[in-house]
Amino acid sequence: MHRLALFAIDLVAVSILVFGLYFPRHRRRDLVVAYLGVNVGVLAVTGALSESTVGAGLGLGLFGVLSIIRLRSTEVDQREVAYYFSALALGILGPLNSGPFWLSPALMSLILTVMYFGDHPKLFRTYRRQTLVLDSAITDHVALIAQLEQLLGARVHSAVVERVDLVNETTIVDVRYSHASRDRAVVAAR
Repeated sequence: MHRLALFAIDLVAVSILVFGLYFPRHRRRDLVVAYLGVNVGVLAVTGALSESTVGAGLGLGLFGVLSIIRLRSTEVDQREVAYYFSALALGILGPLNSGPFWLSPALMSLILTVMYFGDHPKLFRTYRRQTLVLDSAITDHVALIAQLEQLLGARVHSAVVERVDLVNETTIVDVRYSHASRDRAVVAAR
C-alpha cells in the first residue's frame, strides 16, 4: 500500500504542477501533454527499476537522457525547463522507498512550493525580456541604450547586440528592461 500511496501522491502533485500552476499561467497546451507524459513515464520506469538491483544510478541516468532528448527537440524557455525538470523530479520521487514515508511527499511539496513562488506572476512583474529589430544600424552602445529606453519607455538593464547589418541598416538586440516607474504611476493613479 505504501508504494501505491506514493504513486497517487505523485499523480496529485503533477496535476497541481500542470493544471494548477503551469497551464493557468502560461497557456501552452502542448507542454501539458509533455509534462504529464514525462512524469508518468518516469514514474513507471523508476517504479519498475526500484525493485531491481540496478537502483538509483540507472534512474539518474534515465533522468539525464530524457532531459537531453526533450530539450533538443523543440525550443523551450528557461521557465518551461524548470517545469519540465519539476515533472521529472516528481516522477522519480514517487516510487522511492528510502527513508520515512513522509520524505517523498515532503520533497514533492517543496518542489511545488518553489515553483508556485518562483513563477508567481507578481514576482518581478515589471521586468521584461524581448528581442527587437531596430530600423537603424547602431554601433554605439550608449546611443543604443538611449534609443531603447526612449522606444520602450522603460529602464534598460541589459542590451546585447546580436547582429548589426550596416547594408540594410538594422540592429537586432536582446534587451532586458523594467517598467517600474510607469507601473508605480499606474498604481498611484488608482
